[in-house]
Amino acid sequence: MNDAQIVRALRRADQVARRAMAMGRHPFGAVLVAPDGDTVLAEQGNIDTVQHAEATLARAASLEYPADYLAQCTLVTTFEPCAMCAGTVYWANIGRVVYGAEESALLALTGNHPENPTLALPCREVFARGQKTIEVIGPVPELADEMVATHRGFWESRGR
Repeated sequence: MNDAQIVRALRRADQVARRAMAMGRHPFGAVLVAPDGDTVLAEQGNIDTVQHAEATLARAASLEYPADYLAQCTLVTTFEPCAMCAGTVYWANIGRVVYGAEESALLALTGNHPENPTLALPCREVFARGQKTIEVIGPVPELADEMVATHRGFWESRGR
């Protein structure tokens, strides 16, 4: 994907995150982009603390598309995938991940919030332990603030 495609896809993922938030869910969003870098094959917002946007999207994609096709696709997500989501992307055979903001930026927003106990395990480390290469692009500095802005005030409104 080129820079313009990445920006468009990240902004679309953020729109998905905002829809999830409007439904009372955690504001995370992901889109699956075809090999052409433009066509969005699927999108998914967060469902709950176990059914994250990225993992849910990767599982659904693995049922819909062959592994060799998914290896050419990109999962674009607002924040760096957690260890669970990275593992699911790996097993679904999605070949590239693009994310807007780092997990550490999320931790700075959520602290030790019981609804989002972040893991200090970067997705690159998860992928590095596998037997195949998953390309990772992120964070995207020019959009990281946009991704973070969606979360401002959300976690405080959820209480502790």
